[in-house]
Amino acid sequence: MRARLLLAAAALFLATTGAAQEAAVPVPPAPTLAPASVVARWTAEEARQGVAVDARYFYPMTNNRIGKYDRKTGRRVAAWEGPRALYPHMNSCVVDGTQLVCAASNHPAVPMASAIEFFDTATLKHVRSVALPPLSGSLTWIERRGKDWYAALANYDDGHGGEPGHDHRWTLLVRLDAGFRLTGSWHFPADVLGAFAPMSCSGGSWGDDGLLYVTGHDRAELYALRLPEAGTVLEHVATIPLPTGGQAFSWDRSAPRLLWSLDRDTRQVVASRIPAVHAR
Repeated sequence: MRARLLLAAAALFLATTGAAQEAAVPVPPAPTLAPASVVARWTAEEARQGVAVDARYFYPMTNNRIGKYDRKTGRRVAAWEGPRALYPHMNSCVVDGTQLVCAASNHPAVPMASAIEFFDTATLKHVRSVALPPLSGSLTWIERRGKDWYAALANYDDGHGGEPGHDHRWTLLVRLDAGFRLTGSWHFPADVLGAFAPMSCSGGSWGDDGLLYVTGHDRAELYALRLPEAGTVLEHVATIPLPTGGQAFSWDRSAPRLLWSLDRDTRQVVASRIPAVHAR
């Protein structure tokens, strides 16, 4: 009996030691790739929060204003401005068919509240608004992928518009169904969250390679992420230096690996070529 107990204890010790050793294996850091190469630069008055793009135009925006610019000449062809009381903080837009789909919130007010605003790309006329139920963060970007929508719920450190007890580490990627009901969520990896701090995820979009690309608020970096095979933490695949700071961006679906971002200090919209990411 005593021998069996000793054997069982030894087996338990080996099992727990092996588990500890396995848990202690560090995750290799994501590689930093060659920087993006600039293709074009345009000055745009509204280039403060984000930029959307289609095959003919780009659409810089800030809070309650959107511009529409010819991407060949850089000339503004249309503009929209709404009352600040109704549109206190639109953070990003993306072209979805014939509409601009924009992520909006009451940032930096608390408690946080978010909405999705829809605009006609031809006229920039406001089409409709979807007020979202209370969520654990502030909506900064949203994009359709198949039948689902993916979005970021941003959280911020104290003094930067966050809610008490929820700092930048509470930032989430969420999946919504066609009725904008929550169906899934994932945490960002620790090193990417550290790059976001003290702010959060400002931009995001799925690449044609199946990876999710995101930016923070300030750093001139683009992070390539992948949904995990299991668990709740996104995998950091690669980092790409950008010619612009953080903020929201858009992939150009009419050209391979062309990304449109902005420099809010100079009010410039920049199109740059992003190197291919070879997932590990």
